[in-house]
Amino acid sequence: MPKIIGLEGLTVEEVNKEITKSAKFVIFPYCFSIIILTFKRSSEIHFIKAGENSLKKRLPFIFISFFLGWWGIPWGIIYTIQCLFTNLRGGKDITDQVISALRQT
Repeated sequence: MPKIIGLEGLTVEEVNKEITKSAKFVIFPYCFSIIILTFKRSSEIHFIKAGENSLKKRLPFIFISFFLGWWGIPWGIIYTIQCLFTNLRGGKDITDQVISALRQT
């Protein structure tokens, strides 16, 4: 299981309580281009507590895509728009997948 940022110091009961209050596990996609090559990646998993603002966590990935993503043609433009759109909306919610994976371990 990959590292999950934001779970430090929380018990399983506290995490479950937060999830019932609409906390979520999120990844932030980003892309960067080198001349004609474009790479699309995702951040580590972040645990966003209920009511927590995720802007500080997603801002670095918005900046990476905005400044470094456009330069590959055509995928740089396409991936940059996708990454910016996803991150401006709060990231990609993968709560169901994380909970499913945790139950299997």
